[in-house]
Amino acid sequence: MSPPPKPDNEEARLDALYSFDILDSAPEQGFDDLVRIAAGICGVPMAAVTLIDRDRQWFKAQVGIEHPDPSRESSFCAHAILAPERTMVVPDATRDTRFADNPLVTAENGIRFYAGAPLLTREGFALGALCVVDDQPRDLAPFQCEALEALSRQVTHLLELRRVSRDLSHQLRERAWYEQQMRLYQAQLEQQNAELSEQTRTDPLTGLPNRRAFAAALAGAITRASGTGDPLAVAVVDVDHFKTINDLHGHDEGDRVLVALADMLKAQAAGRGMAARHGGEEFVVLLPGATLEEARLQCEFMRQSVGLLPIGLPVSVSIGVATHRRGDAAEDLFRRADQALYEAKRGGRDRVVAAD
Repeated sequence: MSPPPKPDNEEARLDALYSFDILDSAPEQGFDDLVRIAAGICGVPMAAVTLIDRDRQWFKAQVGIEHPDPSRESSFCAHAILAPERTMVVPDATRDTRFADNPLVTAENGIRFYAGAPLLTREGFALGALCVVDDQPRDLAPFQCEALEALSRQVTHLLELRRVSRDLSHQLRERAWYEQQMRLYQAQLEQQNAELSEQTRTDPLTGLPNRRAFAAALAGAITRASGTGDPLAVAVVDVDHFKTINDLHGHDEGDRVLVALADMLKAQAAGRGMAARHGGEEFVVLLPGATLEEARLQCEFMRQSVGLLPIGLPVSVSIGVATHRRGDAAEDLFRRADQALYEAKRGGRDRVVAAD
């Protein structure tokens, strides 16, 4: 095992860390939430916010790590802060000479994959890292690495806001100034949280809303339709023989097909409804105000438009569509549309089927 050397600016870095008065503090929801988001985006079971003290690493927040190791000597994050300008990624720790004999690696179900984005202050000091960990070798997709770095910046913002809040509490006699500053920083925090929320509700490949965002939109649309009595339709769109496209032309071409289809669906739904990526090669379209026949005709137009996409490949889609019935929950409406989709596939694909 190669114990991590200490940065050249170690004393100044420690002064910066201690200025936050964060070590050994109680758990806080904001940090816990960011750790869970990082684990979810990167698809790993473990994640943590660590701070590197003089002779230890301390966990401000963690998920999935049953017995956090306080040793700086065996710390992956202590290596990560040595190159604060980039995220450190270790696809397989057993093949990395720095970590192959690390007790965290050699233990049963030990660390195999690690990625850590340093927590940088405005002055450029690396306080620790936001890290994601797995007991299986893996790597990060570019969008996951970018998301991890964005989340590490949010952790630093929380640290800064926490310090500002502490300093402001000493200025209670200057109430007007105090309240003004708190409103300013609260607005910044809300904006940052809104940006984080957007990241978790958008499909990174196509830019469309993801399944989570669609579920929220569908629930709201059903509530409105139940109150007004207006019609509401949902269509489920699936690319026919998509596995064959990937097998014959490669996943890059498959991604290009999905992006082109997403752009078309977004344009078709613009101003009236909403298109989202439900997962894999399956998309969903929300059509408020559309009767079953109107929705079927719009879906037929979508189906025909797929054949005109300038992608150089023969691509078709199957579509199932259903309309809201009184008393329907979101699951009921989606289930009928999904069943109609499978009828379209069983009927030969490249067609639209409307649920009875």
